[in-house]
This record gives sequence, structure tokens and C-alpha cells, in this order.
Amino acid sequence: MRRELAKGKCWVIKVGTSTLTTSEGHFSFRQLENIVDQVAILLHKGVQVVLVSSGAIALGMDTLKRTKRPTSLPELQGCAAIGQGKLMKAYESAFSSHDYHAAQILLTRDGLQDRERYVNARNTLQALFQMGTVPIVNENDTVATEEIRFGDNDVLAAHVANLVEANLLVFLSDIDGLYLKDQTLIRQIHSAEELKEYTSHIYPKKSEMTSGGMKTKLEAAHMAMSSGIPIVLANGRDERVVERILKGEEVGSLFFPSREKASARKRWLAHSASSKGTVTLDHGAHHALTASKKSLLAGGVLGCSGNFGVGDVVELADEDGRVFARGLINYSRDEVVKIKGRKTKEIDSILGYKRSDELIHRNNLVLVG
Repeated sequence: MRRELAKGKCWVIKVGTSTLTTSEGHFSFRQLENIVDQVAILLHKGVQVVLVSSGAIALGMDTLKRTKRPTSLPELQGCAAIGQGKLMKAYESAFSSHDYHAAQILLTRDGLQDRERYVNARNTLQALFQMGTVPIVNENDTVATEEIRFGDNDVLAAHVANLVEANLLVFLSDIDGLYLKDQTLIRQIHSAEELKEYTSHIYPKKSEMTSGGMKTKLEAAHMAMSSGIPIVLANGRDERVVERILKGEEVGSLFFPSREKASARKRWLAHSASSKGTVTLDHGAHHALTASKKSLLAGGVLGCSGNFGVGDVVELADEDGRVFARGLINYSRDEVVKIKGRKTKEIDSILGYKRSDELIHRNNLVLVG
């Protein structure tokens, strides 16, 4: 499997703050240049690369001569505003030495929730690839509120990997891979079930200079695995880590994709789209959707919540309230309330019209979790 990774033509590499700072917590331009040198090897081999880079807040803190990471959102945004331009300048300088250019992309969660904006972001990234540039992605920390934040660049990187249909997602951190509490290094994770089991046994290492930890990396890994994207978690302080991954060496922890790569539209539906409500289904409908791969009919609906309209994204939950799917619904909330539990042939007489036999067609539905 590791040698197969080298054949991928699109990589997303998340560079954590710990990879770009010294042991004392100061931003290291030398370490950034080393990452760029390694990425240049990929570019020379024809691999498209997106860097999801932390470091803006750390650079802002250095500029202000602060040693402790701010805890309030406005102060974090202030440090990011100071450091982001300096971070991009450093990347542009480093890439230009290899005859490449860096391109800044700042995202917030709501920029990917809307389908049109999602497609526009994807088209922009594809255009940047065609221009021979390296997109440097970060959360738009200076304006993002809690409601529209990804929360951590690990999660952002998984969204970006979905966005560009990446063949590989790489997390560069300050650890050699997934460690359990007993310091066991797990080299391979083969399924979502195995990942869930490890989640309760992870080693809780977290730095004051960073916003995330192993928990967010595993959440992001689960998202990528369910989309059909392999992940490597490795130590970014290894000066040849990217080159070693490219060669198929046993570096870090490898997370195998748990299912075949989904279509771009279904990846958006599963992970990025904003849900407008929840539809609760009975056991029969749950089985029909999960085991028999059927469309959702009104007869299997027990109830609904939220304020969704025709064409909105809704979550589907079983009788115990567990969300197991998402889909684009053909009827509004008020219409669903009227036709829930009824046969398809009754819809016309109840509503005075029938927009579709299915509440959600199979082609507009994706299983999650």
C-alpha cells in the first residue's frame, strides 16, 4: 500500500505549527524552507500539492514578543492578522528559489457549505494547479467566528483533500505517528471501527502553541478514510519525511481508506454541506437505505425537525436518534409532516400534487458515520 501512495498525483499536506517552530516555540524559517524543498521534489515529479499550513499565529506571537498563546478569539485573530502576510512572504520566497510561486487561499466553513461556493473554490484550486503554483491554505482566522470556523487545520485539511479529490492526505506534526497511552506506535489503521477503538486509548500530547491534538487528527482522518482517501501521520521534523513517504518507506502511521473514493458531489454532501434539518426513519427504512441501497420513501418516515425546504440537505437518523446518512430532499418540512408514514400513491391526494416518488433519491443520498 505504501508504494501505491507514490503513484498519487494530488497530495494535500497539512503542516502543523509544531513542524514550523523550534523546541522553544519560535517560528523557524529554516524548517519552513526544508518543507518547501521536499515539496519541490514532488512538484518536479508532476505531483499537484496543496499545503494546509499553520504558523500564522506563531509568527504573530513572535512579532509581538509573546510566549503564551492567547486564549480569546479576538487576540488569536489579531496574531493571525499580523502573522499571515509574513507566513505567505516566507512561502513565496522559499518556493521562488525552486521557480514556483505560492498562492494564498483563506477559507471558512460557510465557504464550503454552499454548493456553488464549494465548486468555485474547487475550480480556483484547479486553476492554480494549471498555473504551476502551490496553493497555501489556511482558515481565515482574522474574520472567522465560532459558528463558521473549522476549529483546527487538521479538519480543514480533510475538507481540502475532499475538495481537490486528493490521492493522499499527509499530517506533519511533532510525533512519529499514532501513539497509544502505553506509548505503543500504531503503524497501520485499516478501518473506521479500528480507528474508533484507538480513539479512547490515544496519548494526549498537546502544545500551548497549537490549537489541536491527536483527537482532531483522528476526527479528520475518519473523514478522509470515509471519503476513500489514505492518510499518513508522520513527524515533520524529519528532514526527509516527504521524500520517504514518496519512496514508500514505512514512515509514521498509515490510515487505509475504509471505502472506495466517493464522487466529488457526495463528498460535499457528506462532510461540507450545511444541514437544514433531521428526518427520523423507522427500522425498515433504515435497513432499506443502508443494506439494500434504496431511495427514501415517505412511508418510512417517523418525524422530522428543522426548517428545510425543497432541495435542502437534511440528516437522516434512526429510531435511536443516530445520524447515519445525509441527502438532498425533494419535499419541504411542512410537506413531509403531511405525508410521513403514507404510501407513495397517496402523496398526490394529500398534497394536491406529487413532486417525486422519493423523498430522497438514492443518487442524492450518502451514508455517513
